[in-house]
Amino acid sequence: MGKSPTKLPSKDEAQLGFGVAIRQLRDARELTQEQLAEFSDMHVTYVSQIERGLKNLSLFNIYRLAHALKVSPAALLDAADLHKTLRLWHRHV
Repeated sequence: MGKSPTKLPSKDEAQLGFGVAIRQLRDARELTQEQLAEFSDMHVTYVSQIERGLKNLSLFNIYRLAHALKVSPAALLDAADLHKTLRLWHRHV
């Protein structure tokens, strides 16, 4: 079996990349964290923790966020491409 072309991200990197993607999509839709929380039936504190890369989401919660952001779950994961979002994250820090 050959080597993987890219290194698998750590859990923290994956969560951070996903959180940055959620924030970017939320900002692009001009939603507040409170609005996203309401639309996805989540607590605003949980949404904040997701965006900061502190939560490892269940598949169901990924579906809930995708529905609230009007994208497919696959689009959320595509948006979380770590090579793109981690560079953007470092610009915000």
